[in-house]
Amino acid sequence: MSKLEKLRPSGLHHNSAYSHVVVASGARTIYIAGQVSTDEEGRVVAEGDLAAQTTQVMHNIGLALKSAGASYSDIVKITTFVVGYRPELRPIIGKARSVFFEGMEPPASTLIGVTALAAPEWLIEIEAVAVVD
Repeated sequence: MSKLEKLRPSGLHHNSAYSHVVVASGARTIYIAGQVSTDEEGRVVAEGDLAAQTTQVMHNIGLALKSAGASYSDIVKITTFVVGYRPELRPIIGKARSVFFEGMEPPASTLIGVTALAAPEWLIEIEAVAVVD
């Protein structure tokens, strides 16, 4: 079984939304391409609604994880790209995303503001790395 050790190094601010350091040991590493707010048919879900798009993106990540025999608890790192990022958007994203990590230490995380994604309707894209045995 894979082992994930989520560290809270002394001297770094503790933030409950992410872990600063994740040490992973396991036999398989799963790289999930950036997921966006689309359904199985490729239709945009929740155009113009950042919270709902974040939820759809996390749902899509869950489907990708499941296909590889993994779950949200196996994620070691996520990178979030947000169109037109402003600090007031962070709580919206955090609230929608935190549901998927409820009851567990969250993975390491990076949030990057961008001017655009591959389609103009997409407000957010999240990629993930998971480790399992």
